[in-house]
Amino acid sequence: MTIRLYDTSARQIRDFTPLTPGCVSIYLCGATVQAAPHIGHIRSGLNFDIMRRWFAYRGYDVTFVRNVTDIDDKIIQKSADQGRPWWAIGYENERAFNNGYDALGCLPPTVEPRATGHITEMVEMMRGLIERGHAYEAEGNVYFDVRSFPGYLELSRQDLDDLRQPSGEGETGKRDPRDFAMWKAAKPGEPSWETPWGRGRPGWHLECSAMAHKYLGPAFDVHGGGLDLVFPHHENEIAQAKAYGDAFARYWAHNAWVTMSGEKMSKSLGNSVLVSEMVRQYRPIVLRYYLGTPHYRSMIEYSPEALAEAEAAFARIEGFVQRVVEKAGTVIEPAAEVPLAFAEAMDDDFGVPQALAVIHTTVRQGNSALSADDKDGAAARLAEVRAMLGVLGLDPLDPHWAGESGAGAEDLHGVVDNLVRMVLDQREAARARKDWATADALRDQLGQSGLTIEDSPDGPRWTLGGAR
Repeated sequence: MTIRLYDTSARQIRDFTPLTPGCVSIYLCGATVQAAPHIGHIRSGLNFDIMRRWFAYRGYDVTFVRNVTDIDDKIIQKSADQGRPWWAIGYENERAFNNGYDALGCLPPTVEPRATGHITEMVEMMRGLIERGHAYEAEGNVYFDVRSFPGYLELSRQDLDDLRQPSGEGETGKRDPRDFAMWKAAKPGEPSWETPWGRGRPGWHLECSAMAHKYLGPAFDVHGGGLDLVFPHHENEIAQAKAYGDAFARYWAHNAWVTMSGEKMSKSLGNSVLVSEMVRQYRPIVLRYYLGTPHYRSMIEYSPEALAEAEAAFARIEGFVQRVVEKAGTVIEPAAEVPLAFAEAMDDDFGVPQALAVIHTTVRQGNSALSADDKDGAAARLAEVRAMLGVLGLDPLDPHWAGESGAGAEDLHGVVDNLVRMVLDQREAARARKDWATADALRDQLGQSGLTIEDSPDGPRWTLGGAR
């Protein structure tokens, strides 16, 4: 068994060899909490949640660090615009992100450090970089000297002479316009912390280098994030960490975007779809299926039609699970191992689309067994399906999803079942007297309520997932 992972720095798929046998260390660039998350933000956390789950399935002890950037220019600007404390805006949106991660079934990180909680570590790293000649202070700002680090831009493969480094307001005193800020001098009314170079606040890039060093040490296995972070963020992280003396990340993994009309989903472009809005329209497990089943390096073009297709595809899986459980009269436990074809797909750069094809094939085999009244065969296929869905965080029988409707979900299901049965009984009576118009109208009415009605040899049954 060898997991193979596409490494952005090498531009190829590489065999994964952990730094420490039996262990995997992952650092993921998490939320910048200036606003509530849209589904593009949550996709990154979801993709790396699936990676983490597969590493764990393969027997690795996973340490997963996902940071929170709780101070930056946009948060400060929103604080000024809204007349609210910067920390209140940050914490409100941090909760929104965590609510989104939780709703979509992401496992909590091993640790989730905030930038403002690690000023001491940042000061220590800046001090070391200045001593080594890789950074300098100017007018209260601390900059990284990009020409002092020969490996700069190896990740993004750009030419330094052609580089136009993004620059922030107030970044004065640079020796080279391409140098980037690690620390920004305090401005009146802005939050600031004391350093040997005066009061100020962190630059965006410094925090991740410092926090990765604190929680994962000078070297770790996988650094992840969205594709848009390759430059400048990840490039600058590498420069800081390696110039400081760390080996830093051994593999770089980047997820692609969620797009709308071909453009990256972004609040600044006005084309974002908030997670909080989506979970009111679709069941969270369906959103997880929609965002998590394309390959993590493939773009997802958002549309209501694509979500409806995902909903219908997952309904076929979920319907099979429910039918076998009803037939067996008991819950079938997941198999101890996933099918070989599923494992081979996941080992090959976390090939979820190919793994998902194995799930659908197994579901079809299980449905055939049900049609043949082969209860044992159907139960065996369900055990395999549950094992595979569990790896993807999509097992509808998992306690997380069993309670996705909130407290009292089981009682509520019983109440709904009784009400639906009353309507189904009326429909059956209409069918018995050959009143097809009334029977069809009752079925359509249930469909408009978000239910799917299936006529089976054992009588009509209902599931969630009707017309919207």
